[in-house]
Amino acid sequence: MKFTVEELKKATNAEIKGNLKGNFEISTDTRTIKKGDLYLPLKGANFDGENFCDKAIDAGAAGCFCTKDNCPTECTLKVPDTLTAYLQIANFARKKYNPIVVGITGSSGKTTTKEMVYSVLSEKFKTHKTFSNHNNEIGFCQTVLSMPEDIEVLIVEMGMRGVGEIELITKYAQPDYAIITNAGSAHIGRLGSLDNIAKAKCEITKYLKNTLIAQDNERIKKFADFEGEKIFYSIKDAEILEKRKGYSKFIYKNPSTACAVPLALSREADEYELNVEGDYNIENSLSAIELGFKLGMSYEEIKRGLAKYHQIEKRWEVQNVKGFDIINDSYNANPESMKASVSTFLELYKNPVVILGDMGELGENEIEFHRETGEFIGKKFHGKQAVFLTVGKLAKYIGDELSKYGFDVKHFDNNLETSRYILDNLHAGITIFLKASRAMKFEEIIENLKNGD
Repeated sequence: MKFTVEELKKATNAEIKGNLKGNFEISTDTRTIKKGDLYLPLKGANFDGENFCDKAIDAGAAGCFCTKDNCPTECTLKVPDTLTAYLQIANFARKKYNPIVVGITGSSGKTTTKEMVYSVLSEKFKTHKTFSNHNNEIGFCQTVLSMPEDIEVLIVEMGMRGVGEIELITKYAQPDYAIITNAGSAHIGRLGSLDNIAKAKCEITKYLKNTLIAQDNERIKKFADFEGEKIFYSIKDAEILEKRKGYSKFIYKNPSTACAVPLALSREADEYELNVEGDYNIENSLSAIELGFKLGMSYEEIKRGLAKYHQIEKRWEVQNVKGFDIINDSYNANPESMKASVSTFLELYKNPVVILGDMGELGENEIEFHRETGEFIGKKFHGKQAVFLTVGKLAKYIGDELSKYGFDVKHFDNNLETSRYILDNLHAGITIFLKASRAMKFEEIIENLKNGD
């Protein structure tokens, strides 16, 4: 996406020095910058991109954004803060091309929901989305500045690690519609309480224009300070017709004709299919259905879009290694997501082996959160044949609770010990499920199995 100098000055109120003429793309990385780009240096706790302005010029940059007077090029756009300038440029583009903007946040499921929404809306609209999980303020800017000029719908995933971060993104995104998937315990170690987490997620409504679509959650209802339309959905509103490995079929009310008609009396046209398992995936898909109808899509378009959705990397990723079927769901974990995904696995697979690792950022009550997760799974599946392997100091507390319900539990200190145990003691043909926070690096278990270590 290119901008004239006049547009950049209008967006950022930059002080222009030198003779800059033409249309320019914005680059924040000297390693990938192209000849004729404008370099916008970002700053972090341990780096200052302005120290590389000379490198950008040597690579062919036409000029640089700077906050200092001694920028090593005569062509500069001087601004008080480069990140703010980046956000202002993104907001300028958002207004100039004026797509329908959908903001998505939540403690878990936001990337999956983003992909489901994209799959649905792409059936009718030219749609652009946040890449992977690049869901901070920089990722927002990259998303906006990479969208095509004839874009119709822009989907922005919004992550947060603290208070005020979602509000910052939504200030510049100015969403027309917002989705909050849930407000659970992820990052409770940083925010201190479940109420604070819900407040932070509800920041997405600060600059919301039209409609909030959110999980039917009392904390979200309490803190969603928004006077516009609110739609709340729940797995309780769906009637699950069939669920098996890699497939779900369910009935959900048609939002455009929603009424008090019992689900059992719903028309056949309310049936939907997903090529993934799990009640939590069904619940995530309900927000995509609601949004599709709000944007005037037909039932057939929405159903077709949901059916095209496929799992994303490290979310229920299935592969066969040394004769073991391995389901890797270890991109991230918190108590809610671990309970939901483990429940789905245990419901659908015979003689399952579950490998659980530490869940991070749970604060001073992290031990209790791990114990409670083990107790939940133990109570729910008491009597089922299953083997549990726990990895890490905190995951041991999950295993301690599972042992109380008669499960076969083995504990390991690291991934190498775990993979060694699998190779020495488990037989090919079984299915293994991996769930832990990203910091546990459970992909090492898979690599160790591949290498036979």
